[in-house]
Amino acid sequence: MGFSCGIVGLPNVGKSTLFNSLSSAKAEAANFPFCTIEPNVGVVLVPDPRLDALARIYEPEKVTPTTIQFVDIAGLVRGASKGEGLGNQFLSHIREVDAVAHVVRCFADDNVVHVDGRVDPLADIATIETELCLKDLDTVSKRLERARKQSKGGDPTERLAADLCEKLAAHLDQGKPARSFAVDGEKERTILRDMQLLTAKPVFYVANVDEASLANLEGSSHYQALLGLARDEGAPVVPICAALEEQIAELEPADRPEFLQSAGLSEPGLNQVIRTGYELLGLITYLTAGKKECRAWTIRRGWTAPQAAGVIHTDFERGFIKAEVIWWEDLVALGSEAKCREAGKLAIEGKEYVVRDGDVIHFRFNV
Repeated sequence: MGFSCGIVGLPNVGKSTLFNSLSSAKAEAANFPFCTIEPNVGVVLVPDPRLDALARIYEPEKVTPTTIQFVDIAGLVRGASKGEGLGNQFLSHIREVDAVAHVVRCFADDNVVHVDGRVDPLADIATIETELCLKDLDTVSKRLERARKQSKGGDPTERLAADLCEKLAAHLDQGKPARSFAVDGEKERTILRDMQLLTAKPVFYVANVDEASLANLEGSSHYQALLGLARDEGAPVVPICAALEEQIAELEPADRPEFLQSAGLSEPGLNQVIRTGYELLGLITYLTAGKKECRAWTIRRGWTAPQAAGVIHTDFERGFIKAEVIWWEDLVALGSEAKCREAGKLAIEGKEYVVRDGDVIHFRFNV
């Protein structure tokens, strides 16, 4: 079950530096090398201190973190919606991802040319949003034309689609993304979903700041401007210094803690980028633990125990009997499943149980 997050941004904002740092962060887990599926797709480990804590208790033969895909999408230029630059390729790549990490330049550096000759995060965001809105407007207009033709026969769904597309076209025409367009009811949601609009995808911003600003974000006017815009949208912002992340990624894992400390960081900024992408996709992690393997599994928030079991194997979902569930903190505090059982911290759950982020589960099934 692969989930993917596309990294977008104008040329020279630090997008590829970020992607390359994500890709070389592989050194943290030698048994799961970062694999580039295409030149621009990488599978990245999701950092999880809970899994590390379980591994210290079980000392398993194998520790398997969960993963998320990041896709480095070619730099967008003005006119992409009309096919300028790598326009069409860029837009088709965005269509395929589940969420978007929008890298925005929030630093001044005369050695790094800005495509528009100035550093203005809000204008950069507007450039990309405009291109995506234009492309979506094109998609919605075609759908509207079809709906108008087909609703003449009295098809109620097409009548609804025509009404929805008219309102949506006006919304996009004002440069507002589809994700901020309010829809009522499942039918409208389905019509909207079927159009696969680029601006309907959830977005978070990665503010690429210089090292001095990272230590004083309050004092960075560029970062504060971006923060204001993101707050209005309800979008998360992750500040990182891509140049610093590149240095961290090149270090041996053993040398990283000291370097992080000297830079005043508790962990690489990339960890926050990975976690934010994961959360934005509505994903959570449950864990399985034993002598053979401690492993993290990705599921969607709100899934029940049988659905979660199905991620391990479809037989587990089909023949689901029950789930033995321990909260990870209880297991770490008490040190073993037996002690959790004695202390009444092991719960037996049935088919209706909704899995929590951080549950340690043992499934019973019968096929």
